[in-house]
Amino acid sequence: MKDLSEQSLNKALEKLRSDLPRVVDTLCLADTVDLMSWTNIIDGKLLPRFSPDFPLMAAVCGGGSSGKSTLFNSLVGDRLSPAGGKAGINRRILVSAPGEIFRQKNFLSTLFEPFGAVSKPLEDKEELTVPGCPLYILSSNVPRNMVLMDTPDFDTGARGDYANRDIVRQALETSDILIYIFTNSNYNNRDNTDFISQMLTGLGMRKCFLVYRIYAGFDNQEVIRHAMTVAHNLYGDEAEKYVLGIYRTDEDNAVAAGEQFMELRPAREQDPPFADALKGMDPRKLRPELLSSILKSALEKANEALVRTKVSFDELCLYLDTLQTVQSQCVREALPHFPIDLVLERFVEIWFSTDPGYIRAMRKTGTLFSQPIKMLAGAMGQVKDKLFSSKPDKSPEDFRDKVEADILNVVTTMHRRTAGSELSVSLTAEEPVAGQMLDALERIIEVKGVEDMPYIEFSDKKGAFTLWVSTHPVVFEEQKALRDKDWEAALVSILAHKDVVVEISENIEKELNDLVNQMRERMGFSDRVRQTFSALLNVLPATAAVTYVLSTGDAVGAGGIQVKLAGLFGLNDLYALIAIPVTTGMRKADQNQIQEMLGPIAQAWLNDKLKTIQELFENDITGGIIHAAQKAVSEADHLIKEIGNNMEICEKALK
Repeated sequence: MKDLSEQSLNKALEKLRSDLPRVVDTLCLADTVDLMSWTNIIDGKLLPRFSPDFPLMAAVCGGGSSGKSTLFNSLVGDRLSPAGGKAGINRRILVSAPGEIFRQKNFLSTLFEPFGAVSKPLEDKEELTVPGCPLYILSSNVPRNMVLMDTPDFDTGARGDYANRDIVRQALETSDILIYIFTNSNYNNRDNTDFISQMLTGLGMRKCFLVYRIYAGFDNQEVIRHAMTVAHNLYGDEAEKYVLGIYRTDEDNAVAAGEQFMELRPAREQDPPFADALKGMDPRKLRPELLSSILKSALEKANEALVRTKVSFDELCLYLDTLQTVQSQCVREALPHFPIDLVLERFVEIWFSTDPGYIRAMRKTGTLFSQPIKMLAGAMGQVKDKLFSSKPDKSPEDFRDKVEADILNVVTTMHRRTAGSELSVSLTAEEPVAGQMLDALERIIEVKGVEDMPYIEFSDKKGAFTLWVSTHPVVFEEQKALRDKDWEAALVSILAHKDVVVEISENIEKELNDLVNQMRERMGFSDRVRQTFSALLNVLPATAAVTYVLSTGDAVGAGGIQVKLAGLFGLNDLYALIAIPVTTGMRKADQNQIQEMLGPIAQAWLNDKLKTIQELFENDITGGIIHAAQKAVSEADHLIKEIGNNMEICEKALK
């Protein structure tokens, strides 16, 4: 492995430690992705240990009444930790180290950060018998480069309810090596060794000393055999590689009575005296292999969390696309009865107001234009009779009533769908948003499987499908706010804007003026001649046809044109059909000119009104939910990319 002290690796780890919990919180995955153990490892075992001055952390551990505290007291040369025949006396972590270690800058805060608590010096050993923050004490007997920890019993309790396991877990996860003491009665206790094994091998392979408290009559071969049973239970087939030494301490009444300290003797010839073995532990030699193992395991855990994060991100994007597509469809459904004749009449007014002076003068005389206008007015009357013979005349108030009814129906539907636990949408494969939705769905299925995927149903129509998507937890709070909202007051607020939908807005006024200017700039000599003879006034009978089409959705008459509208929320471009009745008797050139006029006018008006309806929806229904989802998508997308980049830097260090 490359040098783990490299600045780039340290920065990458720090960023990874920060970003992974952030993206889990951003996507509301805390209930399904538990990173507490992972962050403790990063904080306690990786980041601090890049400093060559950081001491070796050695934890004394074992089951109840195995002699942990007696062993700890013997190593520090003082009776600090309460010891006796009763299991579970100690309830806190006790840390001991030489004074120069505690005087290092920020050492105490770094040392105890994984415990999530401040520490204080030991004043009375009875403090250790009640739960609380870790305690520490200086000792010159602890090796210069080492911090020694005494841990509570991890097996006090029964049937999986162990009083001290959380605090012991924190201590063991931050340790570099373990000093595991056991007795003849518990050396093959799999519940104990399984717990220790998780600590030693769960995130990084750490080595340990084995201390067997045994009767003096047992020979060393028996001690070694029992100790290796423990080692195999901890490490499996590679046990020999990770055992630092096997030591025995014989049962002694004086030790049990607290009158003497334990005496540790090597059970194997190759093992040095225990004190020498501890002093010989060099963090610079031990840590590269250890940190490599820990880093590898940490990256594996991070990758598992990242995979689940990406799935949640795809589910959020799928939900957001579905919601916006549903909204765009409802927006279009809210525009079936709007009077575009007002727009066309305003266009004609602007056109007339920009006529050259000689045209306006000729119009005032009433001589040249009297006959053509009478003829066109007659034609317009015929068209109206044909189109509206079975329909009563519609006043502006009639249209406003229709607008209110349309908005009321659509916003009520949108509110119900937005506040629900599931959304459904029907699409065709031709629509651009369908492609990205199907891509996200495929990635979700690849990880979660078919059983947990959103439900999709393909219709007989080629490329058409209906998709059901569950609401993402990111928007739960906004959904609740929507459900708690005074809906009657919201409806009043929405309907108060119906006149804004019907009337000509400043945007439309500007668009119409721009269109008039553009058309006049394109007019050549022949166009100006034809304007003189009033050919352009054929737009008047077309007004009735356009109004009818947008009011009923039924294009009658002979010909028609399609007006292309701007795409909404990733959907295909929309088209509105504008009818041009042949009864007007327009020449082909006139029809082309009308088409050039009507297309941009209808496009400008419809796009403006679609935007207005969208704003009404988002102000009172979908806005909070869409904003929350978009914000989470943006933040999560950035964090996922950063996490991937920093994981790549860390993985390179392992090669």
